[in-house]
Amino acid sequence: MRDKIYKWLPIIFGCHKRADRSFFHKGKQFPICARCTGELVGMILSAFLFYIYIPPLNFCILIMVPMIIDGFLQSLTKYESNNILRFITGFMFGYGLISLFIKSNIIVAKYGYNIGKNLI
Repeated sequence: MRDKIYKWLPIIFGCHKRADRSFFHKGKQFPICARCTGELVGMILSAFLFYIYIPPLNFCILIMVPMIIDGFLQSLTKYESNNILRFITGFMFGYGLISLFIKSNIIVAKYGYNIGKNLI
């Protein structure tokens, strides 16, 4: 099972798996970098926290922006963020992304049902 996780997570996330941008546990590198790890944790927690608190649409979009800014700053300048910042911005992005996904599914289900009902 562990081998499959280490094989598929980087493919799913499109992760570079650079050692200098990854967390290590007991001398073993995580299967994905710090930013992708944050995204994964944010995605998982978002699915559970959505039932407790439904964030507004603009908040979901707003919390995705820091990762985009951090990523572009690193690729376009000599700026280098650290793994904690990468994890936090990845977490925020993952949380916002899945919240948007869940909200869009709820909207489509609600309005799609009403539209389909009127077609019959």
